[in-house]
Amino acid sequence: MERVTGIHWYGALRSCFPILSWLPRYNLTWLKMDLIAGLTVGLTAVPQALAYAEVAGLPVQYGLYSAFMGGFIYCVFGTSKDITLGPTAIMSLLCSAYIGGDPVFAVVLTLLCGVIQAGMALLRLGFLLDFISYPVIKGFTCAAAVTIGFGQVKNILGLTEIPQQFFLQVYYTFHKIPEARAGDVILGLCCLFFLLTLTLMKNSLGSCEDEAPLFIRSARWLVWSLATIRNALVVIAATAVAYSAEVNGHHFFSLTGKTAKGLPPFKAPPLSETVANGTVITFSDIAMDLGGGLAVIPLMGVLESIAIAKAFASKNNYRIDANQELFAIGLTNIMGSFVSAYPVTGSFGRTAVNSQTGVCSPAGGIVTGVIVLLSLAFLMPLFFYIPKASLAAVIICAVSPMIDFRVPVQLWRVKRLDLLPFLVTFLVSFWEVQYGIVGGVLVSGFMLLYIVARPKVKVSDHGVMSALEPDSGLNFPVTEHLSRLVFRHALHVSPPRCLVLDCSHVSSVDFTVVHELTELLKQIELRRVSMIFAGLKPSVLKVLLMADLPGFRHTDRVDEALQLLTSIGHYQQQF
Repeated sequence: MERVTGIHWYGALRSCFPILSWLPRYNLTWLKMDLIAGLTVGLTAVPQALAYAEVAGLPVQYGLYSAFMGGFIYCVFGTSKDITLGPTAIMSLLCSAYIGGDPVFAVVLTLLCGVIQAGMALLRLGFLLDFISYPVIKGFTCAAAVTIGFGQVKNILGLTEIPQQFFLQVYYTFHKIPEARAGDVILGLCCLFFLLTLTLMKNSLGSCEDEAPLFIRSARWLVWSLATIRNALVVIAATAVAYSAEVNGHHFFSLTGKTAKGLPPFKAPPLSETVANGTVITFSDIAMDLGGGLAVIPLMGVLESIAIAKAFASKNNYRIDANQELFAIGLTNIMGSFVSAYPVTGSFGRTAVNSQTGVCSPAGGIVTGVIVLLSLAFLMPLFFYIPKASLAAVIICAVSPMIDFRVPVQLWRVKRLDLLPFLVTFLVSFWEVQYGIVGGVLVSGFMLLYIVARPKVKVSDHGVMSALEPDSGLNFPVTEHLSRLVFRHALHVSPPRCLVLDCSHVSSVDFTVVHELTELLKQIELRRVSMIFAGLKPSVLKVLLMADLPGFRHTDRVDEALQLLTSIGHYQQQF
């Protein structure tokens, strides 16, 4: 008995701390692969973190502040060996809409997002994510990619004072093209060309045979390695060019500029802010200003991360615990607020790199976190010379795969009505991304409610009798529709018909339906005809028996119901 209890407690402990499920099996081979994967992802994460901070409207160091905590927390609490947590393009775009470039607002948002996500995990509310449909997700990601990508054109051109709102951004970007800086344009286009070339080279490697000679496999490995760390190579090369120009007194490029030095202090997140004129913005004021972001950002962060985790779990043949993932992300954001991070989630690009380099456990995230911390400790002075055009090129190449032109075609072929939430989300997101998500969810919700309220009902004519067969459960929104069909096919015809209600597909009923059935049975008795229920499931039958419906009769099959009506003598009554 004590042994069984001990096993039970150990199982519960492993579910709360997934590290206990893989740490006892850890070995030197895993360590080697995790070191390689963590180093590779770290070289990808550092330039991306700097670039995504620009998207969020924050100083570049805040991207690095957000990039290391996830590796340490997720190693203990996460259930996917592949996923990497950190700043992403979509989360950065969402945050920019609410924080207004204010680091204090960003940190408070991180804390509140973490609390909300961890609370959802503890209350097991992850099912709420199921109400965000695939067309909404794809509509949002496509619009976000266009918004983020075009938002970096100004940095490629070296333009300043461009509004953040998308339509104004488009107008002023084209309006100010004559003011473009030649140095930024040339450098930005060169970076884009280099990134695109390496990406295409990496994608073409898949067509090579594994049985190729050694020198070919070595060349493939070299190209793959360079392509994997292409973001770091581009930023390093561009920084070297900009530094050379600056020390020689030539200011050809728009630079990142002054950044905070060293590691972020570990301290409690600020719950208020004092602005330049001495006004104190309280925690409640900040929370009110964040508004809908406290719903949109936690949900989208969890949705993005769990979707990525599920995709790679399926690819690599293991399972994840979605509720535990929700808790791991929430705790990462809570702890991240203590080091001035802004909200993070799973990154598809870095997770793909992690998986392709053969990571064996979440410990690879620790290596990535150490790389980011070393960058903060020793490289911050050099970040002053990073050209904005190079970071813009990194962002544009990172988000371009998110634009998937196949989605509308697939939706058209499968179910054309699904184009509606996709288009609503896609188009409205150019106005405000958060409104696009809300609009798409509302449209999807109305479509779902319509299906619930108006299920398909098969009507069969059996001479002087009719049979109705709903294809789903009977819940309160369907009562009016069901009553209308009963009256149309049984009670408002002359003479009135008997009715068989085939409930073989009905798995649940509620009180409103029971009340409506009571009224229908009374109307049926007044017209001296009968209604018989067929194919009731035990749970539904139990509810109807307890409701004590007047004149309630039921059979196991429809043909038995027809025979029962015949035996009662309603045929003769109709004639």
